[in-house]
Amino acid sequence: MSTQEAKLLSDFLLAPAALRDVLTLKEFTDIFPKAYRTQPAVKDLYQELQRLRQEDIETVRQNVVDEVKKSKRLRREIAQSRELHDRSAVAGLDPVALQMEEELSGNQSRRKAHTLQTIHPAIEDACESIENQLVDMEREIQSALSEVQDAVGELSDLRYGSFSKPATGEDISEEVIATLKRLEAACAS
Repeated sequence: MSTQEAKLLSDFLLAPAALRDVLTLKEFTDIFPKAYRTQPAVKDLYQELQRLRQEDIETVRQNVVDEVKKSKRLRREIAQSRELHDRSAVAGLDPVALQMEEELSGNQSRRKAHTLQTIHPAIEDACESIENQLVDMEREIQSALSEVQDAVGELSDLRYGSFSKPATGEDISEEVIATLKRLEAACAS
């Protein structure tokens, strides 16, 4: 808040603020019925109102000072926010999306904006990283598919009724349950 804004607030909220500027003692006593106008308590009441009004004025003055301080801080924050936005504003890219990407990646350090010379290697590195992730995912998918196919192959004998007694000497139902559990685990992963 500039000095001009502080002056405007002070002028609007504080002038004329003192009780004597708004209401004189004579005008105040005229408010009371005639029988009470000469009572000393009327003057005491007027002085108490003046004191309370002065406290309110001081509170308003302090609030104006606080608002001036707060507005300076807000101006700095807005300037920093605009600077950050201007640095991240690239044609075709949403600054909010860029900020979300920084927060999600955990890379919130302030860094220089890319130039035409630095953006190409950065994009190539990102593409290589994504390709490596895809290769790893395909390997995991193939492994899971192989497990499922093995379990289904073992259970196919049940479908056609051509199963033999297990070599382990266990009951066939236990072997089927174990194979089904293995299939379930493979599908769940």
